[in-house]
Amino acid sequence: MTEKPLAERMRPQNLDDFIGQEHLVGKDAILRKAIEGASIPSMIFWGPPGVGKTTLASIISNQLNVQFFALSAISVGVKEVRHVIDIAKRSGQVILFLDEIHRFNKGQQDALLGAIEKGLIIFIGATTENPSFEVISALLSRCQVYILKDLEEEGLKRLIMNAIEKDEILSRKKIEIKEWDAMLRISGGDARKLLNLLELVVTQSGKDKVILNNEIVTKVIQTNLAAYDKAGEQHYDIISAFIKSMRGSDPNAAVYYLARMLAGGEDPKFIARRMVILASEDIGNANPNALLLANACFQAIDVIGMPEGRIILSQTAIYLACSVKSNASYMAINEADNEVRKTGDLSIPLHLRNSPTKLMKSIGYGKDYKYAHGYEGNFADLEFLPDKIKGTKLYDPGKNPKEEEIRKKMKAYWKEKYGY
Repeated sequence: MTEKPLAERMRPQNLDDFIGQEHLVGKDAILRKAIEGASIPSMIFWGPPGVGKTTLASIISNQLNVQFFALSAISVGVKEVRHVIDIAKRSGQVILFLDEIHRFNKGQQDALLGAIEKGLIIFIGATTENPSFEVISALLSRCQVYILKDLEEEGLKRLIMNAIEKDEILSRKKIEIKEWDAMLRISGGDARKLLNLLELVVTQSGKDKVILNNEIVTKVIQTNLAAYDKAGEQHYDIISAFIKSMRGSDPNAAVYYLARMLAGGEDPKFIARRMVILASEDIGNANPNALLLANACFQAIDVIGMPEGRIILSQTAIYLACSVKSNASYMAINEADNEVRKTGDLSIPLHLRNSPTKLMKSIGYGKDYKYAHGYEGNFADLEFLPDKIKGTKLYDPGKNPKEEEIRKKMKAYWKEKYGY
């Protein structure tokens, strides 16, 4: 009989053993109260891989003591979902956990609605993608969405130490960790991959006394990558390589990783959506046409389908890889986010406020506002930021022809105000 993987052997059975997601299952947290009170709505867990989505669903099943069915949208369809619903009709309410819910199309997601509405199933979906884009509104309206966060370093270390101390196999060995960096970096914060890595390194040593440091961990992983990255987890590494190849202006690598993803059955919409994001994050106003093309690609995939859609994906990936790059827009919103967190809700200047009533006008709302189109060049020198942060530059144009034009225009408009 094949031994269960360490990650499965160490899967928590109750909330007290669960690590991470304190905002959901910590003391007095909303989801913990619902679980302990056995008042469980249908829900969708949204978060990165390996942060506890499947485990939480299993814990909920244990708490309610009802039948639990775990399916993956990668490998099942409506037939398997209806089979679970038929069981619920005969034997009473069940929990249906559907991993990768974003892989189900609209018609497949529709098949869940009636059973949820009638209370035949408590539905728990899990996704790494934004449910606002990937889950139909009818299903979203019937589910509570819970956002799961990346595990912190402290939590990841606790996972490892728990496994060393409590696992039926590892606890028989003497394992000493001298350095953590390689394990934490290679796992990427994914608890399942972290435990897989620990088990692989310990098994490869073949010894009862094992010392782990960065050199040993790196050496083992480089010679055993396939064993470590089993069960499709390489999906996340390939999309990362794809994005970084386009960002790094290598169309050859980009189209190679595109082919790898398509050969592995990756959802074309997932790939296209990532390119739309890259078009703004890594190209932006250096080449505004990049976003237009990426968005057109996303829309065309729905119309054309596969296999012809791969040609459109290839054209777009190559275009984005070959385009001039700038992350100035991305950095600008980051700077703005930081400013908002730092300064809070600053008062909007009176001359920028809407003044729909006489009272608002009488106290200065809208007074001294200059309508830009009424001035030469459609520009009027006016203060737009709150007084406390006036003169703060958040957008710094990139060093490329398009944004150098923007820089010149901003300098002409604002003189030395923003330091352009």
